[in-house]
Amino acid sequence: MCMSVPMRNAFSKAALSLVFSLLVLSVASYAQNQAAQNQAAQNQVLGEVQFVGKTKVEKTSGVWIDGQYVGYVQELKDAKKVLLLPGEHEISVRQSGYLDFTQKVVVEPGKKIALHVTMQRDPRAQFPTVTSQLKLRVTPENAAVFVDEGFVGTVHEFGGVGRGMLVSPGKHRVKIALPGYQAFETEVNLLPRQKITIKTNLVPGSITQAGPSIKKD
Repeated sequence: MCMSVPMRNAFSKAALSLVFSLLVLSVASYAQNQAAQNQAAQNQVLGEVQFVGKTKVEKTSGVWIDGQYVGYVQELKDAKKVLLLPGEHEISVRQSGYLDFTQKVVVEPGKKIALHVTMQRDPRAQFPTVTSQLKLRVTPENAAVFVDEGFVGTVHEFGGVGRGMLVSPGKHRVKIALPGYQAFETEVNLLPRQKITIKTNLVPGSITQAGPSIKKD
């Protein structure tokens, strides 16, 4: 049987298309296998620190590892679980009005450590009898919030219906920061019982632009 030139050309194109598709699938499969192997190898090298907090205060407290803010207790799991290189690491958990919870841990390759966080009230902390209210409408909602350099929680806690931050009247420095974003800072001067809302979107940037509160000695 003799094929015409157009038919031969069409057959050749179909064959080339099939070969190309198989090549793409092979490359994709190889890349997936390599990624899985790399992930498995990484899991064997790195150790995991799991954070356990019973109260709302503990679950919403900020976590610093080796001086670097990594998030708040409750979110550090699943896709955001903390994987560290083997060796000694210093972990600090902070919350405004509470003493810092600081502990050194030794991470072993491929093993998990459960760190039970216990926050104790700071006896020096003073709580105002007359307050003003700050509400936040900021993205990302998991960004850390600092008032007068003290960690007070995350954006999510102070936005939406029925949620706000009570502070003493007067001047306050508010800083909102998250690794991978440029820090946002502003100053407010609140009258007694005044309510204001801070609105902004953090601008993506380098870890070095997150501000000194995120990286703390």
